[in-house]
Amino acid sequence: MLRTLGRFLGTGVPVIGVNYGRVGFLTAVAGERLEDGIGRVFAGEYRRIELSTVEVQVGEARHVAVNDVVVAGGELGRMMELAYAIGHEDLGAQPCDGLICASPAGSTAYNLSNGGPVLVWGIDAMVLTFVAPHSLHIRPLVVPRGPEVVVENRTLGIDATVLVDGHAVGRLPTEAHATIRIAEPRSVLGTLPEVTFFRRYAATFGR
Repeated sequence: MLRTLGRFLGTGVPVIGVNYGRVGFLTAVAGERLEDGIGRVFAGEYRRIELSTVEVQVGEARHVAVNDVVVAGGELGRMMELAYAIGHEDLGAQPCDGLICASPAGSTAYNLSNGGPVLVWGIDAMVLTFVAPHSLHIRPLVVPRGPEVVVENRTLGIDATVLVDGHAVGRLPTEAHATIRIAEPRSVLGTLPEVTFFRRYAATFGR
């Protein structure tokens, strides 16, 4: 789903998923209902949902994530120190295992498993959630479109890794930074009329 949504970013083409797995939160058609579901789609019986995406800039390179951008430790078992600022306002440095910047689509993935909030489809925002923060007070933060998030690696002698939808796209040496913002292109999800966000949420997480 993520690869296909990314492939069609900016084209306006809706992506409709068939669930052959266990969770499949973004999918619309159950595997055992494939023929009926696809027939309804080609008959025009589907809805389009536009979802915000997240962009990260590392040096001169820019990448767009459908689910999330993660700044994580480059060495297993070593805590990182990540400083962050939002809209040019410094929020300090946090010892942690990493930072997740998730879109609404990605808020039900790695972000949720780390205690972050779920963003309902249609909200034009991203959520910042630290992974295993060494603090009793740090909480996830929802950021609207507009302000940029700058994440700087303050860890001495250890690079951080920047991942886009689970794939490494760059490294941040000590004192290097990545800039993260809500991206311009939106992914377009196709779904059957009865497969709403709240029904999917209740079926996947509510029981």
